[in-house]
Amino acid sequence: MMSARIGLGSVTRKVAFAPVIGRNQTVLRTLIPKRGVQIQSLSPSASEEILNAQRLKRPSSPHFTIYQPQLTWFSSIANRMTGGALSALLYGFSLAYLVAPDTFDSVHIVEFVAGLPDYVKYTGKVILAAPFTFHFWNGLRHLSWDMGKFLSLKGAYRAGYAVLGATAVSTVALVLM
Repeated sequence: MMSARIGLGSVTRKVAFAPVIGRNQTVLRTLIPKRGVQIQSLSPSASEEILNAQRLKRPSSPHFTIYQPQLTWFSSIANRMTGGALSALLYGFSLAYLVAPDTFDSVHIVEFVAGLPDYVKYTGKVILAAPFTFHFWNGLRHLSWDMGKFLSLKGAYRAGYAVLGATAVSTVALVLM
């Protein structure tokens, strides 16, 4: 018995089932005009001028000055500032001690502070204690947020006022030590 295959050959299937766009690709290429792209090298100053001109046309995002001041963004800004200031103070003193260990040792610092008037000592204590205590309490506030506590608006404000109160109390306690 002889069997015969009836159906489309592979070439016929390719042509029959190919998308119409694919069949007429060469025709479409000739119908659509090509647009040439010009490429030229620019000096760094010329490319910077083009970039600055583009930046002037962009809309600027709203600045924080148009918003009503809120405890949440005040505490965020203050947390960053106190962290930066305390880090700068720590690194500055460490580098000073590294450069001149005889000048910045504990004995010389204690003698220098002992010779200062009382109002300068208390002012210095406040200047050091307030950012330290605020950064500490606000850090605990952030840790509570990481644990999922005080995430509502009311909770954030309660925690913010608690940070301010704890900062005031602990600053006074540190200054009076």
